[in-house]
Amino acid sequence: MPTIKNTTIEVVRGSVLDQDVDVIVNAANTMMRGGGGIDGAIHRAAGDKLLEELRRVTPKGSSTGEAIVTGGHDLKQQYIIHVAGPIYRNYDPDEAARLLAQCYSNALQAAEERALTSIGFCSISTGVYGYPLEEAAPLALQTAQKYFHGRDSSIQRVIFAMFTAHEFAVFSEAAKVLL
Repeated sequence: MPTIKNTTIEVVRGSVLDQDVDVIVNAANTMMRGGGGIDGAIHRAAGDKLLEELRRVTPKGSSTGEAIVTGGHDLKQQYIIHVAGPIYRNYDPDEAARLLAQCYSNALQAAEERALTSIGFCSISTGVYGYPLEEAAPLALQTAQKYFHGRDSSIQRVIFAMFTAHEFAVFSEAAKVLL
């Protein structure tokens, strides 16, 4: 587990919902009303009050890359940070990369603003949004690495929780090279 300043970054196999962290990051859509994949799983696990809160704090949804913070409601995590990643086919590759990096860095900033000590990420935009996993994994890890470089942070642990064996393999290989 590599450490940058006082922050450990690790890749684990499993659901982000199962991680012992203060906050999890939800790969949401811009409407912020729930959806499929991990977004739907988080909404189901957090309960109806999550949707009520999202309707209140984001009545018109959010923009791609913006971090929206809600309570964890019925989850064991205190907070959820919702970010809508880019739909890969809708952008040129450089803009898609910029927006995806913004998702990770904005989520880290939102966690740090609340003085949280641990954060769990899933793989943002690599499901139905079509972002190639082999490009997204190193970008996610590099973004976290750059965020903490030369900075003291309240965040002591960053977990990239990969649900499928393929996601875990790709993120683990990228971590070996980058971290």
